[in-house]
Amino acid sequence: MDINQVMQHAQNFQRRMGEIQEELAGRQITSTVGGGMVTVTVNGRSELLSIAIEREVINPDEQVLLQDLIVAGVNDAMRKAREAMQSEMRALTGGLAIPGLSGMFG
Repeated sequence: MDINQVMQHAQNFQRRMGEIQEELAGRQITSTVGGGMVTVTVNGRSELLSIAIEREVINPDEQVLLQDLIVAGVNDAMRKAREAMQSEMRALTGGLAIPGLSGMFG
């Protein structure tokens, strides 16, 4: 393989990685915790899009429970977003661990 082929492969890889990042940015990942009491939605960039809270869990006497449910939901949704990105990157790299790339997505 000559240097021109290597450069072409690198450019194709970079283009495809950008496409994957854009695709995942548009993907919505949802997590529901507490038996459906709290639902959290993030995108593939790990940006929080929405939090839905069932009315019955909004109780001043249960403030700590609600806070815990929100934290659990956000953490789970973010984990799912990272896993989606890592899965796409593994598919792109053929499962190869590329130094510096794995730290970008998880």
